[in-house]
Formats: sequence, C-alpha cells, structure tokens
Amino acid sequence: MTSSAQLITSDRPQEAGTTIETTCCYCGVGCGVDAQVQDNQVISVSGTQAHPANLGRLCVKGSSLHETQRSPDRLLTPMLQGEPTSWDTALDYAAQKFQAIIAEHGPDSVAFYLSGQLLTEDYYIANKLMKGFVGTANIDTNSRLCMASAVVAHKRAFGGDTVPGCYEDLEQTDVLILVGSNTAYAHPVVYQRIARAKELRPDMKIVVIDPRRTATCEIADIHLPIKPGSDAFFFNGLLQYLAEHGHTDHDYIAAHCNGFDEALAVAAEQVPTPEAAAGICEVPGEDIEHVYRLFAAHEKVVTVFSQGVNQSSSGVDKGNALINCHLATGKIGKPGATPFSITGQPNAMGGREVGGLANQLAAHMGYDNPASIERVAQFWQAPNMARAEGLKAVDMFDAIHAGKIKAVWVMATNPAVTMPDAGKVREALQQCELVVVSDCIGNTDTAKLADVVLPASTWSEKHGTVTNSERCISLQKGFLAPPGEALHDWQIIMRFAQKLGFGEHFNYRHQVEIFREHAALSALDNTAGVARRGFNISALAEISEQDYENLSPIQWPVTIESPKGTLRLFSDGQFYTPDGRARLVPITARLPVKTQLPNQVIMNTGRIRDQWHTMSRTGTAAKLLGHVDEPYIDVHPDDVTRFGLLEGDLAVLKNRGSVYYGRVKPSASQRLGEVFVPMHWNGKYASSSCADALVNPYVDPICGQPEFKHSPVMIKPFRQAWNGFLICTQDISPNCEYWAKITLDAGYKFRLAGGESLTNWRTWAHSQFPEISDWVTVEDSDQQFFRTAGFIDGVLQVMFSTATDKKSAAEMRWLEQQLGRAIDASGRFAILAGIPGAGVEDEGAMVCSCFQVGEKTIRKAISGGCASVEALGEKINCGTNCGSCIPELKAMLR
Repeated sequence: MTSSAQLITSDRPQEAGTTIETTCCYCGVGCGVDAQVQDNQVISVSGTQAHPANLGRLCVKGSSLHETQRSPDRLLTPMLQGEPTSWDTALDYAAQKFQAIIAEHGPDSVAFYLSGQLLTEDYYIANKLMKGFVGTANIDTNSRLCMASAVVAHKRAFGGDTVPGCYEDLEQTDVLILVGSNTAYAHPVVYQRIARAKELRPDMKIVVIDPRRTATCEIADIHLPIKPGSDAFFFNGLLQYLAEHGHTDHDYIAAHCNGFDEALAVAAEQVPTPEAAAGICEVPGEDIEHVYRLFAAHEKVVTVFSQGVNQSSSGVDKGNALINCHLATGKIGKPGATPFSITGQPNAMGGREVGGLANQLAAHMGYDNPASIERVAQFWQAPNMARAEGLKAVDMFDAIHAGKIKAVWVMATNPAVTMPDAGKVREALQQCELVVVSDCIGNTDTAKLADVVLPASTWSEKHGTVTNSERCISLQKGFLAPPGEALHDWQIIMRFAQKLGFGEHFNYRHQVEIFREHAALSALDNTAGVARRGFNISALAEISEQDYENLSPIQWPVTIESPKGTLRLFSDGQFYTPDGRARLVPITARLPVKTQLPNQVIMNTGRIRDQWHTMSRTGTAAKLLGHVDEPYIDVHPDDVTRFGLLEGDLAVLKNRGSVYYGRVKPSASQRLGEVFVPMHWNGKYASSSCADALVNPYVDPICGQPEFKHSPVMIKPFRQAWNGFLICTQDISPNCEYWAKITLDAGYKFRLAGGESLTNWRTWAHSQFPEISDWVTVEDSDQQFFRTAGFIDGVLQVMFSTATDKKSAAEMRWLEQQLGRAIDASGRFAILAGIPGAGVEDEGAMVCSCFQVGEKTIRKAISGGCASVEALGEKINCGTNCGSCIPELKAMLR
C-alpha cells in the first residue's frame, strides 16, 4: 500500500478559481455544496442547484463552511501523552496496548466509539476491524444518541431499518405532522422547502406536536404542546379513533399487514377516546380531535418524527405507535403519504448501513440471524468474528467506568460533552487504561482526556460518501490536502489494523475500493423476493474510480432492477419481513422514567439555529455566534417568578452533582414547570454549561437511546456579587465562577460573573494579562464599577468592564470592532466610556446571521414601513439567503 494514499483526490492541489461540487458536513438533510477554491483555500460556498436535497439552498451553517476551515485549534501532528510524536510511534503504542489488553482480558475489553460525522468508508473499515478481526462488537456511535429508536421501530414494523419516503413527499402532502421536530432550527433547508410548499398551497395543513412553541410553529396551522413523553398516548388514541370512525384501510391491512387487531386492542384499552388522549397529553380535547380528523380525512399525510420522539426511554414504542397509524390506513409508499424519520447527522444513515451500531452487523444484517454472521464472516474472511451484540453507548461508558473496558478509541465525536451523565463519562475516560482520540480538533473536552490524539482530516479534505435522511447517497469530495500530518479516518484505521497484524485484509489504495466492498456486501444473498434486505447498492459494486469521483446523488436501493435508485419504498406493499408483510406493534404507552419533585423543573435539551454539536467547528466563526452567543435557559414567566429568577440574570440548574449556568430567558413558549437549554456549550466555551452532564442515564430498554428530553433538575438564581465582560485578542481561561467565551473577528469576548466580591478588580485584570503594561482605567470611589483597557504599542488588546449593579459599559459591536486596532488618545476615552463615534448605532442582538442584521436595525425598518418579510429583505437583506431567520422576522412583524 502507499503510505499516504497519494491518489486520493483531496491530496491534489486545486487550480485558482475551481468550483467543486461536494456535500455539507452538518445535519442529516445532506445538502449539495458548491465550493469555490482559490490558492488552495475555500473562499466561498453556495448551494448546488441540481442537488435533490436542497435545490440550491443552504442554511447559515452551510453558508459559513468556508469560515470554519482554519481553526486555531486544528490538530496537525500525532500526540502521545501530550507531546508531539510520529505516526508510527503513536500507532505502535496504541496497537501494543490494545494487543496486551486483549491478550489478558479478551476482545470485549476494548471498544470503538464512532460518529455520524464519519464518512461511510471510514465507518465500514472501523466496523470490519472490530467485529471481524479484533473479535468484539463493542463498537457504537453517537447515532445511538439520536437515531437508535427509529432504527428499531423501522425494523419491528418493516423488517428493516428503512425510511420509506423522500423529501418530495413533504411538499406533496396535504397534511404534514411534525412530531418532536424543530425543523426550522435543526433542519433549516427542509423547513424552507416545507414553508415554500405551504406558500404555494395554502390549503396544506401543518401540525406541530411539541411541548415547546418553537420557530417551526410559525408556519403551523395547529400546535399541540403535549406533555413531554406523551407522544405514544397521542398516537394510540389516533389509532383507536381511526378504527372507531371507519377510517382504517381494511383491504390494505388484509393484504399487507400483520398485528392490527392486537395493536388496536391495546391502544383502545389504554386511550379509548380523544378526551382520554387529551387528558394524558394535557391539551384541549377539541385540538386533539381536530388533528385526528385531519389525519383521517386526507389520503396524503406525512408524519415527520425526530429527536423529540427518539430521545426517550420509550422512543421505539413511540415510533411504532406513529407508524401503526400509517399502516392501518395504508398511508405509506405513496406520494405525499409516509412516516418519515429525519436524521440528525450528515451520515447517521450511512453508519447504520455498514453496521456502525453495536447491535448491528453490516449491510443491514444483524446478530439475531446466525446465517448472517456466517455470511459476513466468510465475506470478510474474518478470523475472529464477533458472535454477539456489543455494548451500546451508555453501557459502554459504564463498562469503561467499571474497568471492564480498558481501552477505547473515540473517532470524530466528543462524548465527554454529549453523553448523558457526562461527568461520569469524564471520570470513565480519566481512569481508562488507554484512550485514543482521532479528530481534526486537538483540544475538545474528550481529546484533553486522551493518551493518544491523532490528527484526522475534515470537510474539504475528507473524501467519500454520506447518506442523508431520504436514503440519498452523495459524495463528500475532498479537494484540499489535509494540513500538517493529518490523515483520513480510513487511512488511520487501516494503519492501525496493519499494526495489529491484519494488513492483508486492510490494504486499500483508494476509498473506491472500500465502497465497492461495501456495495458487494449489500448484494450478498440479497436477491429480489421475500425477506430481502432493503439496503442494496449492488449496481455500484463494480463502480470505476472515475465514476465514483463523479457520483451523482442517488437513493438506495440501487440495483440492476433500479439502476437509477429508488424514490419511495413499499409502493408494492412488500416489506422486508419473512412473510413480506408489515407489522403493527401493540404499544403500551409509557411516560418518562423519572417524574419531577415539587421544587424541580423538567429540563429539555436541543439544538439552536446556528451551532453544531459541541461547537468545535461552528464556534470558531464569529458570525455563527451572533444569534445566540451564551448558554441560556428558556423559562416560563410564572416559573421565573416562582423561583425568584430575573430576566437576563444567571440561573443555575443542578442534577447528578453537576451544574449548568445559563442566562434566564422568560418564554411563554415553554410549558409551566419545564425549561429548555441548548446542548452545545462545553469546557472550551463556558465554565460550567454542559447540559448533558445533568441528563439522567435512563435509556430505552429496547434500543439503548437515552432520555435527553426529560430530566428533572433543581433551578435557582445565581446570586452574583459582580458581573461584566472582557474583550481581548488572545484566548484565556478567566479565573472566575462563571464565564462564557464568544468568538469575535479579531479575538474573543467573555461574559463574566462571580458569586463572591472581588477585592481588587485591577489586580484581577492585570493578572490575566501580565504581558500588558499600558493600561487606562476608570473606577468609582465606592468600587461599584470598574473599566480598564490595555494596549501594546498603541493597539487595543483588552477591554474589561465590570460592576456590582449591572451598570457595566454596554456591549456594543462597535467596541468589539476596535479590538486589535491602533487607538489614539481620544479613542481611549471613548472605549472606556463605551460610547462610539458620531453616526455609529448599536444594531442590537443578531437576528440574520447571513447578512449580520441586528434586532434594532430590523425594528427600525419595520417602523419605517416594512410590513412583510419580503419588504425587509428588499430593504436590509435579512431573510434572503438561508431563510433561518424568517420565523423570527415574522414574530417581530407581528
């Protein structure tokens, strides 16, 4: 083999002005991206007009891909125990430790933890190495945290993990029901497609079922703010309603389904009437019945479900309760009629295709079938085939904590932040005998706990395939050379496999060879007929390197019969079960495991609009922190009063020995007794605002997915003795109880607060920046406020403002823009006063990230006569690019 796979496209320098068609690396929509490359840099991006997922649209994260490419934290060389080393030394160390641990404790004493950020080719050989050659199925992925429930629900209903529909169904349907999905923030491009369809067909009905009133509700006809966790009760009630009122499709059920009578009997006993459903779900009975009537009266109904359903201790049952209603009415496999699970990550589905979960094997085969185990073992020529399922994510990290797993390799994810009970996960990694991390960023919370840290390629360098929510396989092209000594994940695993002595079976020259092997395995014993597997890309098993490099988006199955892919599945009423019939599953609905105490609130976690996962990439772009730049807590106004909180002040959430600090945001969109917090902040961007550290590790017993949406927590005010902000050109770790870091164009801003009085603010500020000697300061004699600015050679390096009574200088963008600039004498006083020059106006909180349009600018335009989103767009550009801000613009117009 070649040592650096010189033939890989991403290792070829690009000519000036080149346009590369690739795929976005963020959510599961799978948008096509046109990247403009000049002087070996991405200078701009735009949506690919011809890509079926986005048709030219991009959200603000995708539109900012070029702004997140040059991270100051990029890992460029292998690290061993905190010191730079060579690839051979790092991998020799890791391989020898793995071998010694396996020799003494057996193969189940080691584990891999992967990510939906990996490409399918990366996933494939990692899975092959662990399950076929190391001999353990202890290989799981962060997709366990977002998609495991849907996977099992699909398998129970359809016989395979298959999404039946496509994005076109979302536009063609007459009734679109969004369950536990804030599509406007989590999948903005899909949301824009839906919003456009609604605009063209106003009679189309949109229902949002979500405890919160989210931005998605801006286009909804009905919002049902159901009690958290009551989704399965709602759909059991719907099934009973459909049967009682004669809206089930008896012919379809007789021809294509099993289990209808059993499922109906359980649903009818548990939720006999819409009124019963309304009582459990805590919404008005007439609203429930209205939605039931909509489902019953229309042939074209699409039900989209996402993390609000999946991230639950009964997520599988919720998924099946929902699917039962579609099967009972035959609303599946038809244009505009389908249940639709929308994935969270760019390649969550690709990871499921190769068997990246611990309870999967490969190519949609599983450990429940001995013939499948033998089939895969023979295909791989595997000497140590794992014969049983491995440990799922929560159990895996529990086993690490208990010392049963003694070596773990984490790839492209950050479990020290994203796992439930994250504090325990940190403890597990701290005491684990060997922790290996391969990532593009070297200082994530997880990487800081690793013995070996390996530099991996990232978007614009990685080269391989991803599969989006509608089964569409796209090529994420690599077109820049990885910097420093970074390698692609598949190359890293291949080298590691060779160090373990398996080089004969891991000797790939190019990604296409891995892809062909993956495609060939999908075809093995998978001919048309009963009990076939849904995932089949056999028509691509002999794809040439050139055709692979020019692969157009295509939806599986891709077979001889369907060489151009398959838009919808189950149109013929044939499923992937042994008898070819779908299964309705009897569901006894359950509420979340743990109920709140009188002095607690229910914490719900989720995404915000402009950030991705733990911010290791998006947090480096100042533009993406303009909309929401600090951890916060959405709280119902009555709870603000009940718990003695104040708008804009800090509050503290507590659970499992961990604390979360966030800024209080009163919100009538919250149900009483419930709060929402963003999942993104971590030790790199805040002192103590890791939401998942407070999440209880309760999981769905069937699929192992954690209950992220329902954690009872304590809430109380943070009694601050002082507060303030700091802007500076260098990244520091402020020495105070609370801080949150915000990336600026020329440095960083920190919001600060302390529970104890500082005796000398001057000493505190100077201790943070000992290299600065030129300071100007203003303070009052009572020590109620203090402001200071530090300069080097006349250039502003630091501005620190603090007070005991919230009267610190205003945080104006003008002030931030002075950072790194030479400031004259008069300018120094303006900076201390926080007063900009004549004609400079504060724009307020950022609303439109694409064009950096602030709230005050928008309100001024509205006062000036702009009465619609279109008018605002014409006047100040907001809402005219990705459209993510349109729900907020509409709210402001109201």
